[in-house]
Parts: sequence; structure tokens; C-alpha cells
Amino acid sequence: MPRPTKWRKVCYMPSNTLYGPMDRNTDAGIITMTVDEYETIRLIDMENLTQEECADAMNVARTTVQRIYTSAREKLAKFLVNGNRLKIEGGEYKLCTDAERMNGCGQCRRGRRGQGNMGQAINK
Repeated sequence: MPRPTKWRKVCYMPSNTLYGPMDRNTDAGIITMTVDEYETIRLIDMENLTQEECADAMNVARTTVQRIYTSAREKLAKFLVNGNRLKIEGGEYKLCTDAERMNGCGQCRRGRRGQGNMGQAINK
């Protein structure tokens, strides 16, 4: 029996979910990045957190963050080098609650943008 999924905590949704050349009208060249992959890029590269700090913020193991981050970087490289489109959607994540933001969850300082329900997000 497989282990139950551990939802990754995400505190910041992307304001845009589609990037790349807009002159292409085909979906053939779309690379899909999950919201949790986006969050690792944001925390490690934009917020300058270590993988351990990122793991604490997302409530997962450091090795999980390392695997997610590696996958996200591979997708970013393909997107940049090959000129594909990049779409951010889906994944196994849970948005920070308003109570967590009010009590200073640590990564919610800037608040959430685009609080829409994407992918398999759960709001508990």
C-alpha cells in the first residue's frame, strides 16, 4: 500500500500562469510546471532560502525539496533553451490559511496573489 500524499505548503500563487512566445497557437510545445515546483524556485532563488529552510516552509523533507527543485530547473532550462511555452498548474499543494498569514507563517509576508483554486489544491 503506497504512502499517503503529503501536501506541500504553498504561500504564494503565481500571478501569471503561461509564459513564452505568444506567436505560437499550438499546445504541442507546452512544458507544465507544478505550483509546488514554482514555489521551490521562488523560495530558493528569489527569497534566497536554503533547501532546508525551503523544506521547513513547505512542510516537507529536504530531499523532497531537492527533487522538486531539480525537476523545476530542468523544466526552466527546456523552456528557455528550446523556446517552448511554460504553463504553471497542478501539483500536490495546500495554500497557506489566512490564520497562518496573520500569525506570521514566515513565508506569507507578502501575502498571496491570485488565490484561485488551481490543480489539486486543498483548503483546510
